Amino acid sequence: MTGYGHAECVRNGCKISVEISSVNRKQLDLTVSLPRDLEVLEAQARELLAQSLSRGKVAVRVTLHMTDGTRYARPRLNHELARAYWKELTQLARELNLKAPPSLDILAHAPGVFEFSQDTPDAESFWPALQSALRQALKEMLRTREQEGKHLEKDLAHRIQIMRRSTARIRRRAPLVLRRYREQLAERIQAAGLPKPPEDDERLMKEIVLFADRSDISEELARLESHFQQFEEARKSAEPVGRLLDFLAQEMNREINTIGSKANDALIAREVVLLKTELEKFREQAMNVE
Repeated sequence: MTGYGHAECVRNGCKISVEISSVNRKQLDLTVSLPRDLEVLEAQARELLAQSLSRGKVAVRVTLHMTDGTRYARPRLNHELARAYWKELTQLARELNLKAPPSLDILAHAPGVFEFSQDTPDAESFWPALQSALRQALKEMLRTREQEGKHLEKDLAHRIQIMRRSTARIRRRAPLVLRRYREQLAERIQAAGLPKPPEDDERLMKEIVLFADRSDISEELARLESHFQQFEEARKSAEPVGRLLDFLAQEMNREINTIGSKANDALIAREVVLLKTELEKFREQAMNVE
């Protein structure tokens, strides 16, 4: 599910900012971007985040700002490099017949002329602040994901309701298929100019029984209803249900395909098309659920 969270923590002369964004992904794909000074804390940050995440492409961006100025506290002039720059600049000025000498401002901005020795505390000392900011940003991101989850639940329930109505129509139609087949057999016999067989004709009864066995979809309908009920139970769960919904979608697809292959009826075939359409919508949305 998609979500976003942002938090800051100011502590012990530093400000740590955390941004967490999440987009839909079937598995968990976690990316943590830390400033160089905090890179050794990546494993701890990942462990903290993984405790609350199981799905989605999640990107975490952390920035560090020293509020007391301790970072970059001691600039140092690289005399050797500065002299080399100055020599080249002076030579260039002579070659170009410039009247004014090179500016020190140009020299001051030349790469590497000034070096800065960092006086940053040990990375572990930042963990309490980073941990606090991570937890706050994660909480905010999960809150926005929960809001989206409510919309997803509503849509998934709507798809199940449509499929339930469709299977109810199939259940009412199924007994008529056998009756219609019996009538078709009688019509074929009559069209062939053969005498009408008695109702208890052994060969006729055998053919009807075989057809009834091949076209029986009662078990598939019962299993579909069971899967619908499992969805209703999943709605009440406080645990992640994304993988369960994936499984239910696969199982429902199997039952619907079997019904389609057994149906031998145009109206049931039409309902199967509807079921497949709604199931595909269900599957797409289920992929977004954690």
